[in-house]
Amino acid sequence: MGIRSDIKTIKMMDPAARHWLEIILTYNGMHAVWTYRFSHILWKIKLKTIARIVSNIARFFTGVDIHPAAQIGKNFVIDHGSGVVIGETVIIGEHVLIYHQVTLGGTGNDSSTKRHPTICDCVMIAAGAKILGNIRVGVKARVGANAVVLTDVPPGATAVGMPARIIDNGLVNETNCSLSIKENDI
Repeated sequence: MGIRSDIKTIKMMDPAARHWLEIILTYNGMHAVWTYRFSHILWKIKLKTIARIVSNIARFFTGVDIHPAAQIGKNFVIDHGSGVVIGETVIIGEHVLIYHQVTLGGTGNDSSTKRHPTICDCVMIAAGAKILGNIRVGVKARVGANAVVLTDVPPGATAVGMPARIIDNGLVNETNCSLSIKENDI
């Protein structure tokens, strides 16, 4: 999990990405992820206020709000990052792609429980989607643009609409979300 891996992943997931220098200088979603990683380290070593300050500075400059307590796997890409919100108890697997205006949010104020979604490996979440509550989006699932997801999305399925309805693609047989996948399986 590093800058080279992030650049390689962006070049693979974004056909508009032309050069590594362009990615480093102009991809605000990637800037937000890199800043999140720093603030997450601060959060883990109990410098929570400083972590929140760093997170807020990143939000000001990138338009992406990632809580420093969120857990995000490697090769996570935010394409056209403006308006993305990722809540405190969110867990995101590896090789996940999300677009602008996506909210991974909670549905309550109880700080003693997990209130935000779990996004498994190799998931794509389209622009404007809202995934709310302690739900799970399965491996290789897709969430359509502007979908409002309030229930679990099975592995390999697609969620579309408001509220989201599930279209089972039958592509993946896994019933759990391991949050670990081998590079060869992508």
